[in-house]
Amino acid sequence: MTNAMACPVNHGFNPLGDDYVADPYPILSGVRDETPAFYAQSIDMWVITRFDDIQAALMDPATFSAAVGQRPVFPLTEEAQSIIKAGFRAYPVMSDCDPPRHTRIRRHNQKGFSARRISVLEPKVWAKATELVDAIEPGVVDLVSALTYPLPAYMIFTFIGFPDEDMDMLKSWCGNRIAFSWGRPSADEQQVIANNMVNYWRYCEEFVAKRLAEPVDDFTSDLIRIHQADPESLSVPDITNVAYGLSFAGHETTTSFTGNAVRRLLANREQWDDLCADRSLIPQAVEEVLRYDSSIPAWRRITTKAVTVGGVDIPANAKILLLLGAANRDPKHFEAAETFDIHRTDVRKHLAFGQGIHYCIGAALARMEARVALDLFAQRAPGMRMVEEQDFDFPANISFRGPRKLLVHWPE
Repeated sequence: MTNAMACPVNHGFNPLGDDYVADPYPILSGVRDETPAFYAQSIDMWVITRFDDIQAALMDPATFSAAVGQRPVFPLTEEAQSIIKAGFRAYPVMSDCDPPRHTRIRRHNQKGFSARRISVLEPKVWAKATELVDAIEPGVVDLVSALTYPLPAYMIFTFIGFPDEDMDMLKSWCGNRIAFSWGRPSADEQQVIANNMVNYWRYCEEFVAKRLAEPVDDFTSDLIRIHQADPESLSVPDITNVAYGLSFAGHETTTSFTGNAVRRLLANREQWDDLCADRSLIPQAVEEVLRYDSSIPAWRRITTKAVTVGGVDIPANAKILLLLGAANRDPKHFEAAETFDIHRTDVRKHLAFGQGIHYCIGAALARMEARVALDLFAQRAPGMRMVEEQDFDFPANISFRGPRKLLVHWPE
């Protein structure tokens, strides 16, 4: 365990506790107001709470390494480890690696996420979202299963190039993946998830091999062409790794993001009505959701050397939890920070997509998908209302947040 004697110790902070999972924000605000950093015994991590300190950490990858970003929070069972070792060959890429490797991989990926490719995707997003909305019938509807889950999954899989007929199988393999790296799954759950990860990895290997033999017009083929032009700059295993990692991250986070957006807007009825009356407010509403209720309220780093944060000494090799959700409601940076307000003018200063070299490469795509969904809802169902007194179910983990179900009354 990390030596925590030099730092305030918080024995009660537990991001896997029921109260935190149900609503972390009162807890986040409380710890932010109390201290800039502390040691959390429940997860064996040092926690940084305030906007300025978190921003500084994100901008200092030499001190705050990304290497632990996707490692399991708690040790895996021997059975799960043996499954992973036998058939899973993914390795750190972009979100959990540092320069110079990060620089090389990100440079190539940015070409795939160019403004041109995003603009080409937007009509497809509109078409798929319209198809999903057309299928919704009046009455009580779960918007997660109706749209906020299938739309991002379909789009990121299409972006990568996975065939439509494989979508359901791929989505089933993503089930409970969050718990594996960011939660505390049981021994039985670990084995199921580990087997799914192996199946998904093997699928990605076979898919990349097909694209290598016959490139087409998709993101994976863009990477294949880079490899063919300069094999040393981007290997085939690199491409497989990117396809695997992106296909998971690219839909889970946007599903939660869009679900959070609908939930917050419908809970603030006047603002929803304002948006429906003036759809030019949608981009600003998207930013306020990112600030107020991000789909990633916390992320991890590990220190490469001893460092002082807000007057608190943190040792080398300390696992760090950056409370992005606390930073985005820091009253030092946002007026009336605890108030959801799509009309605020300071909203784009948030840290929801990170900052620095690890700024989310899919930010433009996520924003676009959320804008399209809200635009369609505002056009087709301005009278939509949330089902009252429903119990929202959020996955228990330290980094991702979004409702698993979102029941609304869909109008005639």
